[in-house]
Amino acid sequence: MACPYLRYRASDEEHEFDHERPYCAAMGRFVSPMRADVCNDRHDFSHETHCDVYRRAEERTAEAADAADAVGESVD
Repeated sequence: MACPYLRYRASDEEHEFDHERPYCAAMGRFVSPMRADVCNDRHDFSHETHCDVYRRAEERTAEAADAADAVGESVD
């Protein structure tokens, strides 16, 4: 299963591209095709194991959920 933060975009705020490019929603920027291989779990990579960006994003999400639970709110 691919990383949930991976998107493919054919444009950004300033440019239109001739093909879609891999974009990391956790980093907020386009990534290299090699990094996208990790995001897509290709070549024996696993985004959960080999991507620091994914792990940090998941830690922030878990911390936000814990903080919301502490005050009785839900995080979606």
